Amino acid sequence: MSWYRRTKLVFDSLRRNINPKILPRSHVPSRINPAKSSTPSTNFAGFSSISSRQVGLGSFTTNRIAYNPFLSQAKRNYYVDRYQVRHFKPRGPRRLFQNPRTVLTVVLVGSGALATLYFGNLETVPYTKRTHFVLLSKSLEKRIGETTFEQTKKTYKGKILPAIHPESIRVRLIAKEVIDALQRGLSHERVWSDLGYASMDTTMGGGSDKGVKETAMALSESEEAMSGIKWSKDDQILDDQWIQQSRKKDKDTHAATSHLEGINWEVLVVNDPTVNAFCLPAGKIVVFTGLLNHFKSDAEVATVIGHEVGHAVARHVAEGITKNLWVAILQLVLYQFVMPDLVNTMSALFLRLPFSRKMEIEADYIGLLLLASAGYDPRVAPKVYEKLGKLGGEVALGEYLSTHPSGKKRSQLLAQANVMEEALMIYREVQSGRGIEGFL
Repeated sequence: MSWYRRTKLVFDSLRRNINPKILPRSHVPSRINPAKSSTPSTNFAGFSSISSRQVGLGSFTTNRIAYNPFLSQAKRNYYVDRYQVRHFKPRGPRRLFQNPRTVLTVVLVGSGALATLYFGNLETVPYTKRTHFVLLSKSLEKRIGETTFEQTKKTYKGKILPAIHPESIRVRLIAKEVIDALQRGLSHERVWSDLGYASMDTTMGGGSDKGVKETAMALSESEEAMSGIKWSKDDQILDDQWIQQSRKKDKDTHAATSHLEGINWEVLVVNDPTVNAFCLPAGKIVVFTGLLNHFKSDAEVATVIGHEVGHAVARHVAEGITKNLWVAILQLVLYQFVMPDLVNTMSALFLRLPFSRKMEIEADYIGLLLLASAGYDPRVAPKVYEKLGKLGGEVALGEYLSTHPSGKKRSQLLAQANVMEEALMIYREVQSGRGIEGFL
């Protein structure tokens, strides 16, 4: 067996020469805590025979205080309390609501901003003294009216009657009397430009024309026609109590009339069978010949023009844009819970259409006072609105699905005691030669 021992020694010698770094198992340092070993003097050093710099561990040592796992994170993600304990900071918008002081600050600043926005844009409507919230600026409102007026002239190009046409002259003179009545009703004097006629080719000033006024007609409403009227709470928008409260002069209440400054009033007559008329915010009045064909008297035409001017006086276009903004925000919220088609239908039935009908009733009232101030018998107005309702072919449910109240309802509201009595008082003053100054 001597040859076997000699052969084994040769192979062991060759193995140690080829891989000298491999140590026998007995030479590998133990990782067991030396405190439990039989040699008490031995200190635990881990792989102490290997330098930490050689293996690239850097700051990693056996001392847990020296080891800092937060060095790899940004400092903004944690904070250290008084016990030197690191806490992670919450990230995102939720962290703002975890501090009561921050929440209180946000609530106070937000409430102050909203209150400033709301009360800073409150205005008082002339004649009715109703307070409304309008976000649209007066300059932007005028630009919208002027732009729409230019688009209207392009739309009806070839149908616009010239300024020397008899119907154009008649409408311009009636409108001038209504605008002059509005001027007399302002709380203080303003500079007004002469009412002109807008045309595709020419514009004529109406300052030198004398008003054409028909013989005054007293079309009084009989008591029998109004005896069977039943009023609901929602319909009493122009009831006697409302009139008495709205017309009381308050020293601290001033109607907003600055939007009427510097308006270049213009009239346009369109040869179209449509029974309609409108007044844009910039003082642009458009009347269709279809309306003139059904309403022959000047008082009837003045009733319609006074109503349309009432929209411009009350800034209904600007108020409607503001209302539509809030409705749109509400719709976006409801879209998350309800079907979009249902939301659009409900918002139209309960928000847009009721608001539009209330604005029409307010314009009826303002137009009635303008009609009386212009020297026309206000008792013509109820018959005009009743006739408009018949021309529109009203049905029972049509009022709830329309932007305008029914003609019968509008006629009944204007024929109420204190409403018509106030208009008749103005009419009598004008007829006696004592025009009311500072009516607003």
